[in-house]
Amino acid sequence: MFCIIALIIFSILGIFSATHRELAKEALDCVFRRVTLRPCNTGFREKIKSRILVRLLSRSTFLARLFNRHFELLSWIFFILMIASTFWTVKGGYNYYLYGSCNGLNQNGFCAFDPKGENNKVTEINATCGAVEKKEKNVTLKDVDLSSFSTKNIGSKNTVVLIGCYECDYTRKAYADIQKLVREQKTNYIFAHYPAKENTNYLSGVGYCVYKEYGERFWQFNDYLFTVDKVSIYGKDYMERILNNFEFDVNKINECLNSTETTSVVENQLKQLQKTHLYGTPTVFINGKAFVGPKPYRVYRNEIKKFIIF
Repeated sequence: MFCIIALIIFSILGIFSATHRELAKEALDCVFRRVTLRPCNTGFREKIKSRILVRLLSRSTFLARLFNRHFELLSWIFFILMIASTFWTVKGGYNYYLYGSCNGLNQNGFCAFDPKGENNKVTEINATCGAVEKKEKNVTLKDVDLSSFSTKNIGSKNTVVLIGCYECDYTRKAYADIQKLVREQKTNYIFAHYPAKENTNYLSGVGYCVYKEYGERFWQFNDYLFTVDKVSIYGKDYMERILNNFEFDVNKINECLNSTETTSVVENQLKQLQKTHLYGTPTVFINGKAFVGPKPYRVYRNEIKKFIIF
């Protein structure tokens, strides 16, 4: 096992040093001999062992004696640790590529590739008394009626559901990637506005009425709402200017907003979204599987392409 460890270490150091390249060649010869069931070159083994012993003797005779006595055992221990470390490093890299987190889908533990945890950040939603615990495993579309939400149905076998809020930073970060996913992968698409911040229920009503009255024209309007000022979007006058810019009949939209039917629908939409047990926005469902937080585009794409090993 010693020669395998030496080969890996000296191969890396050999990138920067000609001396270490020679040692890497000797280590490779040692590994080849072990693989072909021949004894390793004793000279190489003793050369490296003696170098380590010299360094240890200058610091501690006890450690040097311990190293000399248990050299083979220590080689095995370091080999096992190296294999375990390599496995977890590869798995962490794989998880990051596939899920945007080294620890798995929607997991918030430390990740060297995403130290700030940006791929799992959400605009939190206030929990209500008796609510289900905030865990990704509880987030689901089971028994949730999405029929009243804005929908693009092209008959695809794949369906993407985006639950987000117009004024939330993390939804805005994910929005462009979701539109790219829907467009390039040709999926069905459902958009649901969740009023994660106070006094934004009004925006749910506006979205519902525009979709009800103008159908497909809603989608361009929806795209635009994710680009406007996050504070101004709260204002009714500001929203009416946007409606006018899209040549929508403001009176018709206001009439729709003030109707008891719209009030009932919007209230029911909120109830349906709460049944998903989401704990923050954006929450994206791809064929029923939840992705919480703004993931890299490849994460969404891979769920449809099904690039899965572990």
